[in-house]
Amino acid sequence: MTIGGVTVRNRIAHAAIVTRFVNNGEATDALINYHTNRARGGAGMIVTEPVAMIGLNKDPGRLRAYDDLGMQSLERLAQAVEKHDCRLLGQIQDPGRGRHEAGRNDAAIGVSALPDDLSWTVPHVLSTADIERIIEEWAIACRRLRDAGFSGVELSAGHGHLFHQFLSPWSNRRIDLYGGDLEGRTRFLRELIRAIRAECGRPFIIGTKLPGHDGVVNSIDKAEAAAIARQIAATGEVDFWTFAWGAHANSLWTHLPDAHNKGAPYLHDIAELSATDRTIASAALGHITDPNEAERAVSNGDADFVFLGRPLITDPAWPEKARTGREMEIRYCVSCNSCWRSIIDGKRLECDNNPRVAEPDEALWQPARASRAKRVVVIGSGVAGMEAAWVAAARGHDVTLFGESQEPGGKTRLHARLPGGANLSSVYDYQYLAGKRHGVSYQFGVRAELEHIRDAQPDQVLLACGSRMNVPAFVPKEIAEAGQIQDLRAFIVPFLGLKKNEMKSGSGRLVLFDCDHTEMTYAAAELLADIFSKVTIVTPRERIATDCSLVNRQQIYQRLYDRRVEILTSHLPVSLDDLEDAQLRVANVYNADEQLLDGIAAMTYATARAPSDELRSPLAAEGFDVVTIGDCHAPRSLLAATRQGYQVGNGL
Repeated sequence: MTIGGVTVRNRIAHAAIVTRFVNNGEATDALINYHTNRARGGAGMIVTEPVAMIGLNKDPGRLRAYDDLGMQSLERLAQAVEKHDCRLLGQIQDPGRGRHEAGRNDAAIGVSALPDDLSWTVPHVLSTADIERIIEEWAIACRRLRDAGFSGVELSAGHGHLFHQFLSPWSNRRIDLYGGDLEGRTRFLRELIRAIRAECGRPFIIGTKLPGHDGVVNSIDKAEAAAIARQIAATGEVDFWTFAWGAHANSLWTHLPDAHNKGAPYLHDIAELSATDRTIASAALGHITDPNEAERAVSNGDADFVFLGRPLITDPAWPEKARTGREMEIRYCVSCNSCWRSIIDGKRLECDNNPRVAEPDEALWQPARASRAKRVVVIGSGVAGMEAAWVAAARGHDVTLFGESQEPGGKTRLHARLPGGANLSSVYDYQYLAGKRHGVSYQFGVRAELEHIRDAQPDQVLLACGSRMNVPAFVPKEIAEAGQIQDLRAFIVPFLGLKKNEMKSGSGRLVLFDCDHTEMTYAAAELLADIFSKVTIVTPRERIATDCSLVNRQQIYQRLYDRRVEILTSHLPVSLDDLEDAQLRVANVYNADEQLLDGIAAMTYATARAPSDELRSPLAAEGFDVVTIGDCHAPRSLLAATRQGYQVGNGL
């Protein structure tokens, strides 16, 4: 297709993603690797993370385009991407008052002296002269991008950032030319678009990401979004557009929907908003993970092309594999938002299902053959063991994997059966199929004992037996041993697979003691809320989901409160001596005040885990070379388990 006079080889574009691969304004080797691999992997167009383009925002973590000193770095990146027939666009964005990291932003600029809903940052208000100056600065910086070899730019005017703040009647309280009515609120963006076109000419792509519905009262709903779109279209200078959901508020999570949502949840609304002006190319955006979803979006006429963000982090060769009919070889995004969490936490971009993000040969990578083939036994079929097994086999080793369960996946497979967990199955499905291709001998339904390992005569044993939840101190030993109170994993098994009409409601209160704080615990709570008449989560911390990203935590609170789940923070159960009275005393962890929870039908717990490494010492005593991985090494996240499995398998 042709956009803005520029030919794009296909209908797949990489959406802007912050990588943390920029250092002191320059493109690092990791950033070059990251974008080169997505270009080599088949994307037709890539939009970079936001570029530093104005004097008021010289963020060293952004590519430098506010003066000529950054040109060499910009040219290097553009050449690396464009030589693969992939169009590179720079993103124009300033967060304004918006902030989702901890603390406030003292350097924030903004439209009005109003606080950010999340951080309560109040910005320095831009004067009319400030606005006129930074419009000129942005336009000149865009010319630098063009001169460096970029094919265009995208203005990010959604997600609650600066341009969005000008567009919104809620956040824009100005009474000058850049506020008031719709024409005033859109003036900044319209003038900027015209200035960029005047500076850069054609062919040069100018795209926009506009708010579709920001979820803030008295702000931008779909009707207001359509009115804004008409104003922007009237400039006659926009070559493509898409529409984004959420803002820097409790609705932030809506811009990164997870697997609790259907695929492509915003596609229909984006199509309706794009119909405002059909001469502008439209892009589908939001929770599109499968090639069939992307193909339908284009072939049905809902969009002219598709933006993929998280799926191209997971597999940079997603487009090429789809093009050549190798969908079964795609490592699929599980929509877990670990990537978002890693960059918000100030770390480099990471992925649960791709341990090789930004490696030089990431796209279409296959492990190098080992100089000497070994016999390798893997004990455990969770994601760490499965990852190590297929990678080791691909390196030419003779690999046998023993799994106590009948199917692969470990606790991740259990999570995949809970609400919102379905996409997780793609992690172990990929690992299993890769292992089959490379000759792993899978022995499922076998509890590995010493004799199994002796018979295999391995050169290397990888112990990946997972972990078990610790019994809380308030649960008497005799009650725990009798199975009267089970850990959450065991407790939910009888309820898995039940249909709504098979679930029994009105059966009393379920108390869930939470010292885990991961997504799986709250997915289980959702399931249990459909079974028990009341679910109460008790945790000693001041909030729940502390081990989840902000966007995931927002969704968790939304879903739990929608189901009227009671959340009791900063409390611990005092004692549990008698299960017959259906009561439980809990105490505040700070002042020891007690309260009574009654009507209890059942109780379960999710706690910190201990490695199930009982075989480690006996194997070592017999002289086997034993390496523990995954939870068996130390309880860890899915991301850490997959990464360690890859590292160990690739190191054999």
